[in-house]
Amino acid sequence: MNIDRIDLHILKELTTNARLSMRELSKLVNLSAPSVAERVRNLEQVGIISGYSVTINCEKLGLPISCFVEVTIKNGEYRRFKQFIATYPYALFCERIAGKACFITKLQLPNLKELENFIDEVTPFAHTVSHIGISQVEMKPGFIDYLLKEK
Repeated sequence: MNIDRIDLHILKELTTNARLSMRELSKLVNLSAPSVAERVRNLEQVGIISGYSVTINCEKLGLPISCFVEVTIKNGEYRRFKQFIATYPYALFCERIAGKACFITKLQLPNLKELENFIDEVTPFAHTVSHIGISQVEMKPGFIDYLLKEK
C-alpha cells in the first residue's frame, strides 16, 4: 500500500483523537466521509492502524508512582524474566533494548514498597536500575509531521 499525504493526515488526526467519527475526520482532511472510511479500513487491513486505545489516568486509579526500570539479566535467564514480567500486574510495557541493560520496563505503582517488592522478586535472575518519574512531558506524534514533509 502506498501511503500518501492524505493517509498521513488521517493518521495524524487519529493519533490526536482516535474517537473522531468518519464525518468529523473527513472535515479535517477535506475528503468525503465514505472516502475517509475506506482509507481507514485500508490502513487497518494492512496493519498500519493496529488498534485504538484509551489513555488512563493512573494516579486517579491509585497508582501515582511512575517508574522505569532497566533490567540486566543474569546467567541467561531471559525466559524466566519474560515469563515474570508478562504477568506482573503493575508493568505497563517491557521492551528488549540494546545497550548495557537488556530490557526497559515501565511500572505504575501504588507506592515505593511495591517497587522494592519488584526488585526483590527479580534480583535472583536480574540486576535493576530504577528511575522514578517526576512529571511527564506532553508529546505530540511528531514523526507524522516529519513524514508529511518528506512527501
